[in-house]
Amino acid sequence: MADEVYDGAIGIDLGTTYSCVATYEGTNVEIIANEQGSFTTPSFVSFTDKERLIGEAAKNNAAMNPRNTVFDAKRLIGRRFDDPTVKKDIESWPFKIIDDNGNPKIEVEYLGENKSFSAQEISSMVLTKMKEIAETKLGKKVEKAVITVPAYFNDNQRPATKDA
Repeated sequence: MADEVYDGAIGIDLGTTYSCVATYEGTNVEIIANEQGSFTTPSFVSFTDKERLIGEAAKNNAAMNPRNTVFDAKRLIGRRFDDPTVKKDIESWPFKIIDDNGNPKIEVEYLGENKSFSAQEISSMVLTKMKEIAETKLGKKVEKAVITVPAYFNDNQRPATKDA
C-alpha cells in the first residue's frame, strides 16, 4: 500500500454480529466488500496456537474452536461483570468470561498461553480489520473514521466504543 493518506474519513458500523465499512465521496456512499466479496464481515475473533483470525476466517473456525472464538463482544462494552445482562449472556457463550476487578474480560488460549482481553480490545481487532479492508480498496492509509453506536448505548458504552 502506498504511503499516501486518504483525505476523508471512513465510516464503520461496528455490529454485534456483523460489521461493515464505507466511504463517502461527494454525495455517494460506497460500502466496501471484504476479501470474500461480502459487504458485511462477521464481528468474530478466533485465537489458535498459531494465529489470530478475524472476520470470515474466525467465524469459519468457531465450530472447531468454540472456546477460543469470540463473538458478541459488543454486548460487553461498557458493562460491569455483575450487570444482569452480562450474567445472562455468559450462560450462552462457549468462551469464558472472567471478573477482572468488576470488569468482564474474555479468557482464551492464544499461542499456547491463557490470555484475557477486554471487549474494547476485541472490538479494536474487528475495527482494525475493517480499516484494513478500506485501505486495501482505497490503496491509501486511513487515519480518520466515524464509528456507529446504537442509540440505546449508555454513557459508559459510548466512550468504551471510542476507546476501542
